[in-house]
Amino acid sequence: MNTTTFSPQEVLKQLEWRYATKEFDSSKKIPDDVWKVLEQSLVLAPSSFGVQPWKFFVVRNPEIRHQLVEHSWGQKQVEEASHLVVLTIKEDVNSEDVDSYLERMSEVRNVPVENLEKLGDMIKGFIKEPPYPLDKNEWSTRQVYIALGFFMTCAAMLEIDTCPMEGIVPDKYDEVLGLKETGYRTVIVCPAGYRLSSDKYANMPKVRFQTEDVVEYVD
Repeated sequence: MNTTTFSPQEVLKQLEWRYATKEFDSSKKIPDDVWKVLEQSLVLAPSSFGVQPWKFFVVRNPEIRHQLVEHSWGQKQVEEASHLVVLTIKEDVNSEDVDSYLERMSEVRNVPVENLEKLGDMIKGFIKEPPYPLDKNEWSTRQVYIALGFFMTCAAMLEIDTCPMEGIVPDKYDEVLGLKETGYRTVIVCPAGYRLSSDKYANMPKVRFQTEDVVEYVD
């Protein structure tokens, strides 16, 4: 029999509790043991073929975070939250990246890397000549958003506030963080921490379309 840590009602309650936090309490920090779980939510996030075309930069330096406010449309969350995660893509994923993934698979699953050759050829073929028009960096970006969703959902279950932010200047983030020559490129950022009790958005009802307007069953 399957058992779950959370009941369906508890999961729904936490999803209702979550909102895009506008004001963080800078005096409150996420405990290390809680952060380690959130860190692993990024590591364990699924991606197409499992290739993981990403890297997550956790910015802890207060001076750098202060600099980033200017490149975040003045939004103070990037400075005031307990943690700031910058989600980036690996630019122009190629055969070498696939080989690195297969080597890791060989190590983890104790399988000779030669046995993974057919899998590698399939993934490399998709990247080189996809079956539909595909921009590799756009494809990688979509994978990053899966990781973001994982991170935010896990945070909600742990009652950690988050605020996904596309309102940034990615090139400036890359410049400030020294990413220009690393092969990684900023996509989106997500501050995480604890809401201020004075944040007026915390208790506002969520504005969502009716379930039947956005969910349709095909029988």
